Amino acid sequence: MATLHQAFSLFALIFFLISGTGADQSTKTTQAIIRGSSRIGAIVDTSSRIGKEVVVAMEVAKEGCYGFGNQTFLHIKDSQKDAIDAALEAKELIYTLQVQAIIGPHTWEEVSLVAEIAREKQVPILSFADTAPEWAAERWPYLLQASPDKRVQMKAIAAIVQSWNWHQVTAIYEDTDSSVRGVIPHLHDALREVNSEVIQFVSLSPFASSDSISKELENIKSKNCRVFVVHLSFKLTVRLFEMAKKMEMMEKDYVWITTDPFTSLVHSINASVLSSMQGVLGVRSYFPKMGPDFEDFNQRFRTSFSRKYPQEEQRGPGIYAVQAYDSMRTIALALNKNGSKRGGKELLENILDTDFHGLSGKVKFKNQKVASAEIFQIVNVIGMSYNELGYWSHGAGFSENIDGNKSKSMIDLGQVHWPGGPRDDPNGWTPLRIGVPSSSGYKEYVNVEKDGPSGKNFSGFTIEVFKETIKSIPFFPSYDFYGFNGDYNELVKQIHLKTNHLCCACTFCPQHQKYDAVVGDVEIVASRYNYAEFTSPYTETGLVLIVPARSSSKAWSFVKPFTTTMWVLISVFTVYNGFVVWLIERKSCDELQGSIPNQIGIMLWLSYNTLLSLNAPKLHSNLSRMSGVVWLFVSLIIIQTYTANLTSMLTVQRLEPTVPSVEELLNSNAKVGYCTGSYMKDYLQRVLKFKAENLKKYGSAEEYFSAFKNKEISAGFLGTPYAKLFLGRYCNSFIQIGETYKIGGFGFAFPRGSPLLASVNEALLKITENGTLQALEKTWITPKTCPEKQSESFSLGPNGFLMLFYITGGTTTTAFVIYVCRTNLSSDRKIWRTISAVPKRWCSLRTPFTTRVASAEIPTHTFPEAPVPPASI
Repeated sequence: MATLHQAFSLFALIFFLISGTGADQSTKTTQAIIRGSSRIGAIVDTSSRIGKEVVVAMEVAKEGCYGFGNQTFLHIKDSQKDAIDAALEAKELIYTLQVQAIIGPHTWEEVSLVAEIAREKQVPILSFADTAPEWAAERWPYLLQASPDKRVQMKAIAAIVQSWNWHQVTAIYEDTDSSVRGVIPHLHDALREVNSEVIQFVSLSPFASSDSISKELENIKSKNCRVFVVHLSFKLTVRLFEMAKKMEMMEKDYVWITTDPFTSLVHSINASVLSSMQGVLGVRSYFPKMGPDFEDFNQRFRTSFSRKYPQEEQRGPGIYAVQAYDSMRTIALALNKNGSKRGGKELLENILDTDFHGLSGKVKFKNQKVASAEIFQIVNVIGMSYNELGYWSHGAGFSENIDGNKSKSMIDLGQVHWPGGPRDDPNGWTPLRIGVPSSSGYKEYVNVEKDGPSGKNFSGFTIEVFKETIKSIPFFPSYDFYGFNGDYNELVKQIHLKTNHLCCACTFCPQHQKYDAVVGDVEIVASRYNYAEFTSPYTETGLVLIVPARSSSKAWSFVKPFTTTMWVLISVFTVYNGFVVWLIERKSCDELQGSIPNQIGIMLWLSYNTLLSLNAPKLHSNLSRMSGVVWLFVSLIIIQTYTANLTSMLTVQRLEPTVPSVEELLNSNAKVGYCTGSYMKDYLQRVLKFKAENLKKYGSAEEYFSAFKNKEISAGFLGTPYAKLFLGRYCNSFIQIGETYKIGGFGFAFPRGSPLLASVNEALLKITENGTLQALEKTWITPKTCPEKQSESFSLGPNGFLMLFYITGGTTTTAFVIYVCRTNLSSDRKIWRTISAVPKRWCSLRTPFTTRVASAEIPTHTFPEAPVPPASI
């Protein structure tokens, strides 16, 4: 935009250089007349209502007592709302009439050219344009913005939008540089702060024809959004509303909000024009209409205005009139400061130092801009006039009176007369067209039935979930369900077709099958995100494998109460306990003696006899008794647990799958069924590696059951919600096997970027957390005729018996250690006695030997008789 401004400025400079010499003579001629007087220029569009009010207000100010006097000249030039004409008039004011300051113009295109011409002569310009770019102050230091910035007014509009929870707005603005650069970006930012957005920007040319206005209105009428913010000039706004009324866009559910360029002149509109604007809500700059200063100004303004423009019916002053009046007072105070009548830099400094309370509010410049307005008035067009509903204050909120209690919501101000009459507050949307699949084979989830000759009845789990969800969203639009008899992908695609106003050669377009949302048993699939956006899933996500079930064999049921690990631990502790008891008792019991094989057999018999019988053999040692008692206690618990679990297994019917796994299906080249949906077939082929010729599509639980019964398929893949319904309906005939593949899940579909999506997701979480979703699932999905499946018994592992094993193992080991220690101690004593007896025997043998040596005779001592060897030896 800066480039465009520079182009205009360059054009003005070139034009000025070409025609500048011709003005020199006339300038010299008038210098004598105007030397020593105060000279103020004004550039306005005198044909507009704003221009008329500004002209009268400046003339009233000149006649006032602000030091203008008889030597003050006010030169008013007509810009005819054309930037080039404004530049030419500025050139005459500055170079010919040598004005000291210029008031106006009202559009940025005019202001930029006038400021460029005035820069060389250092003539202050007090502009009434909506806004000025940040770089304007550096380029044109003598350009001052005398009207408040419109940024705060956009916050007031955003507060109105927030009061009724409207999340989408259509902005209609005039295609001028000031609107594009200044006002509309501020509106966008203000709406984002209140969780809303401008869904569509519609620009109208200042010279737009009726046909172009009609086309734009037809375009926005086809959208769902019914909240419009209008920032247009007065004349263009009047034409827009006249066309909107013809197109029936001033009816129920429509919301029109206007800004200052129109609302500040609503007091001047004739009754015949107001008839096409019923229900319009407007925001305008506030100025106090009280006090002696205003009353004096109002009286003199009305008198002068009726005399100057007798054809105008409404003669009261508006915001532009009081701003022009305050601008004249600002220049007067600056010219008379310190008794100086000079212009240029000194006048600029005096203007920037100005600080007073004028008719429009506080007048004080900062960064070459007057202080921003903080209070705005809300008006509502009703009948042949308008109603002042209340006020909005920046940082405080809404109130019925300036000093009244503040509220964050405009709803507290009272009833608003909306287009179409003061009925219920509009929700800002047209009734939503919601598509529902008519061909669903699972009626528990969604069922579409004819209700009379022309209507349809929609029911099912997904329909009820949707209704419960939107109950907690007060601003959710009204809606109507429409049945769709076609593919689910085509159903979701209808959202994309309506959002983008597309048409195709398909059979759906001629029937206008385009929807704002989709509700039903629609799976959340990545490929469908090309056309719509989904809420969070409200059902379990996943794909499961269902196969026929058969009763399990009971031939080996007796080993199933315990796991293999449990059986191994029982055997190990039994043998260990028996071994310890045998080791302790074998010296005290003749039955435990014998050959090694015989002793091993006796040991094993002793072990299991203790486990399985209470009539165990008599034990002689306290250590073996201690070990046996503990093991007997443990064995009783194990036997009772085994008996109970075995009884449960034999009395409960256990089912086992006819196909053990997906791998078995792939290896056997078996036929497999899948639910309706092209995404599922693609997943089975691409991820699970099934062949296309082995896949068959079925659309309902009945079709699945019939296919299983006729041996058409060996297994079927179903989404988790469908599988739950299928298994509940056909009790004890089918079983789910394998893992759950994490895909799918049901969700509601909305247009991409829909502002309703976040609110619906939040509402879904609420009904999930408060139990509503679970209650709906029990009502619609849980089978009512199928008997409850008995709980299945499982083999018991060692985890529940570890402490018992620790106790019996520790007790037996303790007995074993004590026995070993005692045995070793007894052996040591016996060896010690044997060693101690050796010297005594040696002495008894030594005496006969000595006697024999001495007497050389055979000793008379005799040894004990040796034992008689066995006959065998």
